[in-house]
Amino acid sequence: MIRALSVVSEVFPLIKTGGLADVAGALPGALKPFDVEMRTLVPGYPAVLAALSGAEPVLERHLFGASARVLAGTGGGLAVFVIDAPHLFARAGNPYVGPDGAEWHDNPLRFAALARIGADIGLGHVPGFVPDVVHAHDWQAGLTPAYLQFEAPGRRPATVMTIHNLAFPGRVPAALLGVLGLPPWSYTMDGVEYYGGIGMLKAGVRFADRITTVSPTYAAEIQTQSGGMGMGGLLAGRSDVLSGIANGIDTTVWDPANDPLIAAPFDARRLARRAGNKAALATRLGLACGPERLLFGVVSRLSEQKGIDLVLGALPALLEADACLAVLGAGDAGLQGGLVSAATTGPGRVGVVIGYDEALAHLIQAGCDALLVPSRFEPCGLTQLCALRYGAIPVVSRVGGLADTVIDANLAAVAAGVATGVQFAAVTVDGLAGAVARTARLWRDGKTWRRMQSNGMATDVGWSGPAERYAKLYREVIVSL
Repeated sequence: MIRALSVVSEVFPLIKTGGLADVAGALPGALKPFDVEMRTLVPGYPAVLAALSGAEPVLERHLFGASARVLAGTGGGLAVFVIDAPHLFARAGNPYVGPDGAEWHDNPLRFAALARIGADIGLGHVPGFVPDVVHAHDWQAGLTPAYLQFEAPGRRPATVMTIHNLAFPGRVPAALLGVLGLPPWSYTMDGVEYYGGIGMLKAGVRFADRITTVSPTYAAEIQTQSGGMGMGGLLAGRSDVLSGIANGIDTTVWDPANDPLIAAPFDARRLARRAGNKAALATRLGLACGPERLLFGVVSRLSEQKGIDLVLGALPALLEADACLAVLGAGDAGLQGGLVSAATTGPGRVGVVIGYDEALAHLIQAGCDALLVPSRFEPCGLTQLCALRYGAIPVVSRVGGLADTVIDANLAAVAAGVATGVQFAAVTVDGLAGAVARTARLWRDGKTWRRMQSNGMATDVGWSGPAERYAKLYREVIVSL
């Protein structure tokens, strides 16, 4: 039995802002069949503490100005350690930003505390749970491998650093070096220094025993100058310990045959029942989109990274194809405004809900005919995996995990009967407009469309394969120490 500690800033169903939480929430259960016991360390946000049951204090520590406790318990079906530090985490709402939309000023301390406790548990300071491997996720946990390496290079557990999105490096002021408990000699190009500051993600990338990211194509992209976000050289230099393991989704949560959040449950043998979800979605968003009209969906953070500006730019082509658009998301104020304006000027053809609504996300996946994912870069992406599972045709840019998980409906793939979606290569307005037009042509070919739906629904998008690869990686890194 391998014992693993997952160090992460959010975990579903306790606290979620994006796909990181979904991954962190699904991985412990997926690892169990491979003889891995994983516990998750997460900050004690109010929502997390409220969901915690059977809590027992297992560690006390002074953390950046005040005392804190680590509580062991369960929450949302997960075995968790929770950092009870009100001076750092007792804030309602988003874990990373305040009501004004700006990042909390003390985020460097808040997430250094997460890494600090992760290192303490890794060093055996919690009786009864001494991990063989510590698995840190994204910049918020990036200092964990560094703390372990600096403090106990010969007696620490194995460490794994997973990059979910390199675009968020966790760069903090260099003046915090001593405050964060980092030794002076670590502030070098070969250490934690990152463009004149401290790179919390860079620290994890530099000092972890193994580095993973969330798709093989993204693992290759981030080793380049254009895709490396300032760490391409470092990642290329560590290519021997870098691998890409594509994410999965929780197929018990995302199960169209047994989904309480959709209007008409269905499966691959009862595809005709999807029509009930399309009708319900059209009613919910006020769309004049019956069976004869193609309905595109978007479930996304509204940002340029996700290509939402391209959706706005390609909207005339979409409407010219006699299609409708349903959008759910939040993010950049300008993009939100543009989408709301489009819905106002195109009533019945464009429906927009700003924010996040889990039930509506499920209904869009179940009710739209095709799902747009035009990201400029995408480490893995989960929404296209949900689309495959729910019989919606993913229309994706040919980047990162989107390229790895969707089989383009080119002539050869259609002839071979293996296509699952539509890819486009020039990530531009014209590129997306062309993909929309191609999708509309495929949709009019009912036989080909139904075959693509069936192929997508038969695709293994679950966690079993990825979990097996993580378990293998854990065993390899433990042996190599």
